[in-house]
Amino acid sequence: QVLLVESGGGLVQAVDSRRLSCAASGRSFSSYGMGWFRQAPGKEREFVAAISANGGNSNYEDSVKGRFTISRDNTKNAVSLQMNSLKPEDTAVYYCAATYWFGPSVVPNLYNYWGQGTQVTVSS
Repeated sequence: QVLLVESGGGLVQAVDSRRLSCAASGRSFSSYGMGWFRQAPGKEREFVAAISANGGNSNYEDSVKGRFTISRDNTKNAVSLQMNSLKPEDTAVYYCAATYWFGPSVVPNLYNYWGQGTQVTVSS
């Protein structure tokens, strides 16, 4: 069992930066692939970024490539999402998720544990 708690959301201005953090409790954090997903009002939950269990590989949704960076610290059981050059269309609830799959999976159904989400609102 893995418990995930996100933090760092809030109201930001367009082009500003924000860093989301996800703290994980439970055993064997370093064996889980981790991902960030988001869900805007009236839309499906969508993939944002993912990182492999050992941190060696990552994957990004096209609209965030070059702006967002996912990282993890297996010594602290934590994963982060650095978001730069934010746009109003980035407004959503952001979720941290853990999967038994080693690699940076983009498929939500492969994730086994989810956090409660943190709201990010980007004003223009």
